[in-house]
Amino acid sequence: MDEVEIKDKERPFEFRQCISIIKSTGKKAANLMELREIIATVSDDSIFHHTYQYFLKEHILEYTNDFAQWAGESLEERALAEQLSNIDSYSCETISDLRAALVGVIDSYLESFPEPRDALPGDEFFFNETITFVFPVGVWAKNLAEFLIALKFIDRGCIYYHFYEARMRVTAGTDDFSRWLEDSLLKTELAKKIQAIDPFMHTTEEIRTHISGMIMEEVSSDMEMAGVRS
Repeated sequence: MDEVEIKDKERPFEFRQCISIIKSTGKKAANLMELREIIATVSDDSIFHHTYQYFLKEHILEYTNDFAQWAGESLEERALAEQLSNIDSYSCETISDLRAALVGVIDSYLESFPEPRDALPGDEFFFNETITFVFPVGVWAKNLAEFLIALKFIDRGCIYYHFYEARMRVTAGTDDFSRWLEDSLLKTELAKKIQAIDPFMHTTEEIRTHISGMIMEEVSSDMEMAGVRS
C-alpha cells in the first residue's frame, strides 16, 4: 500500500474556521447599468465576497448571491434576481468566469429592459471586500462518533469553510467533510450522500443538521452491525 494512502487513512479531521472582516471599496450602484459597470471592473476580492461568501452571512435563501438579492429586494427586478441566482458560482473555474457570467446575465436583461428603475436613496448596492482569516479551532476527530459530537458544537464559520469554501480548494469541487470520510474512514456511500446536498438550498445551520443526521444514521448502523457480529 502506498505510504501516502496509509497516511490519509490515519489522518484525523482537523476543524478549521474562517472569519471575515469587511472593508468598503468605496463603490456603489444605484441601478443595473451602474451595477453592471462596477461588476466588470471591481476587484476579484469583491466579486468573491458577494458571491462565494454569501452563505457565510445570514441571508434570504430565495437568492444565492448579493447581486441577486439586491436586484430582487431593492430594485424589485424579480426575473433578473432569479437569473442571477441561477448562476452556479462553483461551476466557474475562475473569478473571471464568474464575473463574465454575471455581466452576461445583466447585459441580456438590459437588452429587454433598457430603462430599469433606480434604487431608493440609501438602498444602493455597496461593493465590499473582505479580509478572511482561517485558523484551527483545536478540535480533531478520528472517527464518526467524534466527528458527530464536534459537528454539533463548532461555529457555523467552520461549516462554511469546510462545506462551501472547500469547493474552491478541493479537487473535483467536493467538500472537506466528504473527502475525509471517503479517504480516511472509507465511508464512500456516506461521502456521496453529503456531496449530494445542494449548497444553494440550505443555510449553514441546515447543512449542519443534514450532515449530523446522516452521520447519526451511519453511527447507528455501524453499532448494529457490531452487535450482530458479536
